[in-house]
Amino acid sequence: MQNFALMGCGRIAQRYAQILADKQVQGGNIVAVCDIKEERAKNLGEKYNRPWYTDAHEMLSEMKDDIDVIAILTESGLHAKHAIEMARYGKHLVVEKPMALRLEDADAMIHVCDRAKIKLFVVKQNRFNYPVVKMREALEEGRFGKIVMGTVRVRWCRPQAYYDQDAWRGTWGMDGGVFANQASHHVDMLEWMLGEPVSVYAKSRTALVDIEVEDTGVAVITFASGAIGVVEATNATRPKDLEGSISILGEKGAVEIGGFAVNEMKTWNFETPAPGDEDVLSRYKTNPPDVYGFGHIAYLEHVVNCIEKGSPSLVDGLEGRKSLELINAIYESIETGKEVQLRFQPQRCKLGHVNGN
Repeated sequence: MQNFALMGCGRIAQRYAQILADKQVQGGNIVAVCDIKEERAKNLGEKYNRPWYTDAHEMLSEMKDDIDVIAILTESGLHAKHAIEMARYGKHLVVEKPMALRLEDADAMIHVCDRAKIKLFVVKQNRFNYPVVKMREALEEGRFGKIVMGTVRVRWCRPQAYYDQDAWRGTWGMDGGVFANQASHHVDMLEWMLGEPVSVYAKSRTALVDIEVEDTGVAVITFASGAIGVVEATNATRPKDLEGSISILGEKGAVEIGGFAVNEMKTWNFETPAPGDEDVLSRYKTNPPDVYGFGHIAYLEHVVNCIEKGSPSLVDGLEGRKSLELINAIYESIETGKEVQLRFQPQRCKLGHVNGN
């Protein structure tokens, strides 16, 4: 049994606490929660009858022998700081997306975890969605042939009330916009499917809410294979979430996964049929009840298995850094108005800087 402590008791922590406390993760358990806001920590701890703290160091001092994994679920802009602080306790770390906002912070996280000989898991739960796994299998089997284009779409609803919940939301220093937050999983999936990006050109705007960052944007990515990737991302869909999707087009086939959390197989067409193709649409069509999807359970089970078997993670620090670099490049392109070549050092990217400075 791997015992998890949650650092941060906000929106996403509710999901972690529920699935761990309800024993939905085989081999996983929740033993403590922590948040600097006493009300949040107390409410979550008492809801699941677990010890709660307002100081993570106190939690680790008192329960060090009872904790195996620390889940960093705090504000995006604090992920790196908290991961680096917690690494000293020698516990494996699960860090929600994005792993950091600045590339230098991601590098520091990777370094301290390597030095402490602990595993760093970056949460990309959509990779574990059943339709996404099926798409990846087809890709690895070469069924698409030459990839022509990949597209991800995030058409979600985040009204002003969402951003007003917490002062850090919608800021450059602590959050980032739709590219860094809501679409970060989709950028990761596109890169995972299409391979190494070589350049990106992006545009954005703040359409419907009063925040520092963008709520709407598009990015066109050129990959080393020659394939073109498109990211369409917005939080300005009204009145409710519409779509979270990915499609891959190749010379020998096309697959589209839709729904609002990349869970609903909508198109499965290949030039050369394979056994089981006729059942794919019916087997992989279930849409989840919310945008979190079903992937967190599978992801946390993956974490448990990696720790117990000593096997490599699907998304470790180095893998998580890849999509963060692409997101930084998207913001660099937005600020410069130019196509940005990968690999690069951010110069004008505002992500992770207070007031964008």
